[in-house]
Amino acid sequence: MANYDPYFVQGRDATGRVGLSTEQKLTCAMRQLAYGVTADFFDDYMDIAESTAIEILEHFTRAIWNVYHEHYLRRPTPADLRRLLDKAAERGFPGMIGSLDCMHWQWKNCPTGWGGQYTGYKGKPTIILEAVASYDTWIWHTFFGLPSSLNDINVLGQSPLFNDLASCETPQVSYEVQNRHYGQCYYLVDGIYPKWASFVQAIKNPRTSQTKYFTRMQEAYRKDVERAFGILQARWAIIRGPTRGWSKENLQFIMMTCIILHDMIVEDEHDEDAAEPFDPNDIPTILKQAHIYDRIPDQDTSVDRNPNWLNQFMRRYREVRCPVMNKNLQDDLVDHLWSMKLQADENDQ
Repeated sequence: MANYDPYFVQGRDATGRVGLSTEQKLTCAMRQLAYGVTADFFDDYMDIAESTAIEILEHFTRAIWNVYHEHYLRRPTPADLRRLLDKAAERGFPGMIGSLDCMHWQWKNCPTGWGGQYTGYKGKPTIILEAVASYDTWIWHTFFGLPSSLNDINVLGQSPLFNDLASCETPQVSYEVQNRHYGQCYYLVDGIYPKWASFVQAIKNPRTSQTKYFTRMQEAYRKDVERAFGILQARWAIIRGPTRGWSKENLQFIMMTCIILHDMIVEDEHDEDAAEPFDPNDIPTILKQAHIYDRIPDQDTSVDRNPNWLNQFMRRYREVRCPVMNKNLQDDLVDHLWSMKLQADENDQ
């Protein structure tokens, strides 16, 4: 932090008196994030004025964003996709790369003029965070700042979640479920989301044993994003309670800083020295359950002047929102999970 922002380097004021050290400033910022204490708490604890504590937090959150967001808020690389797809196939959901949901953060000092816009069904002004989390609670996608008067569908309509997919900038994934070929990944979501090919919801009223088992497994694995939200709020008390900030920009930097530091902890807790589990799909004679191809984006992205690119964009747009593919994928996953359960029961016997 000191190498990036000279603000954190200890210096002297105009009178020659030594200022706050780097450790004092970083401790002040981290305690505000981790414990949610007020800025005037440090007046007695660390001899830091309230205005200085607020200034330190602003510098800290912006420095964290500028230094680390390209790595810890990146979209999955082909290696990341391989790891996520292998884990999803082991769970019985081939092609799944995470769970999608929204979280609300109460805004205590919301400006009066924005109160109606940011007040939703909870009766208090809140700001929405849309996130995608994987099985290890790593948050791969974040979209923060929308008012609580919107629901999850409206947030999805403004989210850049599928921009890279529609613009052909993501690796192409190919996999099969019950001998049916699919060419795009999907997310596990709850029932409010639309019936798109990129989403798999639980069955609302399951009646057969197969559908009941599928719904139970889908709801269990969809809790990955809920667990990520819980861990995020447990680690950073500043987003667990109502925020006392006035600026929406500062709140965005605070939320992104907490998510970046959360992903840092998740990466640090990975056991790199542990032996990799044996994967039968790595045998050359056995086909991979999911194939990943590097896809190069088109050079000319001028939609109004390139009708071929526009047609490709619309085709990918329709594929993401295809309800028929959503139904086929859900039915195939029901049969796939049930066959895995029967095979596991036979092995146990």
